[in-house]
Amino acid sequence: MFDKFLRLPKERILEPIARGPMKNVSPTAVTIVACGVALAAGGTASQGLYSVTLGLWLFNRFLDGLDGTIARINHKQSDFGGYLDIVLDMIAYIAIPLGMAFSVGTMAVFVTLSIMFAIFYLNSASWMMLSAYLEKRNAGAMLKGELTSVTMPRAIMEGAESIVTYSLFILLPAYLPLLFSIMAGLVFLSAIWQIRWAHVLLNKKRKNEQRIPGKQTLA
Repeated sequence: MFDKFLRLPKERILEPIARGPMKNVSPTAVTIVACGVALAAGGTASQGLYSVTLGLWLFNRFLDGLDGTIARINHKQSDFGGYLDIVLDMIAYIAIPLGMAFSVGTMAVFVTLSIMFAIFYLNSASWMMLSAYLEKRNAGAMLKGELTSVTMPRAIMEGAESIVTYSLFILLPAYLPLLFSIMAGLVFLSAIWQIRWAHVLLNKKRKNEQRIPGKQTLA
């Protein structure tokens, strides 16, 4: 919900690092290292090393922000880099709650985790397809001047909210069933919000295109 307002300040904070010591580093390499850190966080979470897990999680988020800044500031952007960033980012969102679930090990934790992951599938399909259609209709990141590789449709649960929520997973393991349930509910509302917005936006665009003589309607 707040990512739109935080991206530019984040970019300004990370710019000196991207221009300085990280100037000659491949952003793809940073993305891969971030993935390794996420896997390590999942491993330490499963062993109950929560302080270490929290540090690794926050370091992962730092690297996840840094790779894009390095690419943009040093003109190293690529479609594959943006694609890989999103794919490997999902590993962090899977590894840490899964590790926490194995650490606590109760049935309630695994049931709520399963529900949360199922809703993650729904949400991923919702925002990724909506993003693809917006890019297809030339209403995506480039038109809006966004810093991301593809447009990121607004949602209740975005990157900033996920950082806070996942930190709570690590800090409050005794409340995991409740926290997983809250996360699942908010992500579900995000998906419904995006589906409703897509219904209005995509249908409106289609009707407008159908009114233009000789213009081929986009599927």
